[in-house]
Order: sequence, then C-alpha cells, then structure tokens
Amino acid sequence: EETITVADCAIRVMRGGSGPTMMYLHGANSVPGWAPFLQTLAADFDVIVPEHPGFGDTEDPPWLDNIHDEAYFYLSLLEQLDLRDVHLVGMSLGGWLAAEIAVRDASRLASLTLCGPSGIHVKGVPKGDMFIWSPEELARNMVHDPALAEKMLAHDKTPEEEHIQLRNWRTVALLAWQPRLYDPHLYKWLPRIKVPTHIIWGDDDKLLPPVYAEEWQKLIPGSGVTILENCGHLMHIEKPDAFAAAIADGARA
Repeated sequence: EETITVADCAIRVMRGGSGPTMMYLHGANSVPGWAPFLQTLAADFDVIVPEHPGFGDTEDPPWLDNIHDEAYFYLSLLEQLDLRDVHLVGMSLGGWLAAEIAVRDASRLASLTLCGPSGIHVKGVPKGDMFIWSPEELARNMVHDPALAEKMLAHDKTPEEEHIQLRNWRTVALLAWQPRLYDPHLYKWLPRIKVPTHIIWGDDDKLLPPVYAEEWQKLIPGSGVTILENCGHLMHIEKPDAFAAAIADGARA
C-alpha cells in the first residue's frame, strides 16, 4: 500500500502480484481491503487498486465535480506511472469510470473489463435506485443469496466504517445523482473503444438488470459477455472465484 499524488490529490493505492498489469477500479463502496478475488487475480497479474478521489481515506480535490473529472484524473495517473498495456477492470461505478476513460484515450490499455457497470440508460428498462432504498432493501437487492444479505445486515459497522461509508455515498451522489447513475452522452462514444472488451453481469442484478449487458455489448464493437448464475450486483462478494475467473479470461482473450 502506498500514497500517490496526482493533480494535487493524494490517493491510496494497493498493489500486489506479478505478471501483466491489471488496474481494478472499485464501485461505490470503496476498497476496504485486499479482497479474496484480488488475491486470486494477483497470482497471474500485477494488480493495482487505487481508491478514487473523494472515496475512502483519499482527499476531496476541489476540481472534482463529475465522472469526467475522475476519468481525466486516471488518464493522468496512467501517464504519471508510465503504465502501458494495462488490463483495465471496473466494477459498477468503476465500470462506468473505466468506460469514460477508454472512450477518451485507450492508448495505454490492453483490454477493458466492465463488471455490472452503470453509465448508460436503456429506455423502458427500470433500474433499481440505491439512493432511496433503505439499508435493509439495499442489502437484499444487491445480492442473490438471502443468507448473504442477512450476514451483511448483521455486521455492526465501526464508527470509522460509518464515516467512510458516508463519504463514499456523498461522492457517489456528486457523480451520479442526476441523471441517476448514467452519463446521457456516453453511449454515443462507446463505439470509439477499440481494445478487446469483456462485460460481466450477475443474472439476478436488481440494480442494473442483465438486459443492460446486452446493450453494452451492442454499443462496444466486438465485445463479449459473461453472465454469472445465481448472482446479484455484488459479484465480487457473492461469487468471488467465478468473478475472478471471468476477469482473467477477459484479460487473456
């Protein structure tokens, strides 16, 4: 773990493993630690996990107003670290962010993997709304397995965890409050993505229904889709082994 400063913003970065470079962009819940799926990926990849500006313990930069600012920040990070042939992976909000990065400049990318990404809107297909769900509804709607939801609800957060969660949600609201969880212009530019792209989705995603995977595949030429069975939105928590395997397969394709 180290601290890296880009654009006058210091962020926490975890890194482990060896092999081709893989950067994982987290979703709304930040990066509490080196999760099991990251350890699995680190067996074959040099895995880099930054914490986005405004999330977790990172700083609140004065320039952060929207998802585009985050995308330009990461382009600067890739340049500053002189990373090349990067397998860029994004989960949920991080998937949206990864797509915003790729449409701007994919010259340092070897592949793109989008895991249940927000970022687009499919007309006539209602999404879940995590901003209005109660804590209990959120837990139950983010996973397929009711027992896992019960386990999540039974966890008593420490004051530090509560503080970080509030910071995370504040930044998520800044980036995705209106329009809800998407950029109305992104879909127009997704065909610019020319690197091999893999889309991963849970078959019981109640936040972003699996039909969204089909729409992403239509918008990104040549992209492929993997659907994880009996899995909700939090694939990295509910199906960590299958999730890691799907990411690795996409990077190797």
